[in-house]
Amino acid sequence: MRDSKVSVDSISEDMIENYLYTRGLPEPDIIIRTRGEKRISNFLLWQLSKSELWFTDALFPDFNKQMLIEAINGVNQRKIIN
Repeated sequence: MRDSKVSVDSISEDMIENYLYTRGLPEPDIIIRTRGEKRISNFLLWQLSKSELWFTDALFPDFNKQMLIEAINGVNQRKIIN
């Protein structure tokens, strides 16, 4: 076990991202939630902070290419407020 301490001032977004299992991967642009669920369930909480969310009633096995295109087009039509 390591006895090293991290100072509060040394904590940064880069440091946190380095400890995520998705380190080195880009943040997702879209998170698609199937089965009519309207919750994230602690899925990629840090990584999805800038992602668009798309909810569909379709079950995952039934989610197809046309539904993906619909999700992308739907997200592209949203107005982004900075």
